Amino acid sequence: MSDQHEAPLASALHEEESAPPIPENSAGFLPIETNWFDRLFISVVIWIALSLFWFRFLEPAGLSIWISNAIALVVAFIIIRKG
Repeated sequence: MSDQHEAPLASALHEEESAPPIPENSAGFLPIETNWFDRLFISVVIWIALSLFWFRFLEPAGLSIWISNAIALVVAFIIIRKG
């Protein structure tokens, strides 16, 4: 009975030998680890914040909200692709 406790489990040996290598994540410019959905969410939050800022401060000066939307779209594209 003592032989069973000293021998390592066969499944433990099998897992160590056949464990796939951990893929290296390409590091983006965001300081946190994200997937595409996280980056999409961050982009939408930035889009809303930029729109609110634009409505409050820049649209009364005569600048169209479409400029804000174009800027937010470019920022969202960069965050989702490179972030």
